[in-house]
Amino acid sequence: MTVELAMWLPVVFLLLGGLIQFGKITYIYYSLQKTVNTVASYLAVQNGVNFCPDAGDPTIAAAIQFALTGTTDGSGTPAIFDLTADMITVTTQCIDPVTLTLGDCAVSGCGTPVGAQRPDFLTVSIPNGYIIQPRIPYILVDPIPLKPKAVVAYQGGS
Repeated sequence: MTVELAMWLPVVFLLLGGLIQFGKITYIYYSLQKTVNTVASYLAVQNGVNFCPDAGDPTIAAAIQFALTGTTDGSGTPAIFDLTADMITVTTQCIDPVTLTLGDCAVSGCGTPVGAQRPDFLTVSIPNGYIIQPRIPYILVDPIPLKPKAVVAYQGGS
């Protein structure tokens, strides 16, 4: 009985460690997906006719800070360790009226009264991924880049 226990105990511990790491990775991915969904839904209902998808846009910065910390000025505690605002990318997509295909929007004249093309969709993603290193005793596992993405219809402006 002791020999069998000594043989199976490491296997049980490895399975348990793997199960715990799988749960951790799943929870972090869920949290990242919730973060990009929060940014996308915050931006989708903004009332700006001239939506400028650049890093200097204060609306985008406020949306990202809101998703990361729960406050638009970034004064709250970050919800996810090591996730920073520069890791999150916001892009716009427009439907071509002739071919009915989805493509990038024209951003020339963005910020002027004439403005750029009004986006049909907003895409929020973490293109380089949020790197997580699984830790299972005595097993070396490569880092896993988690790359959540949210695409929502733009409803702001007219």
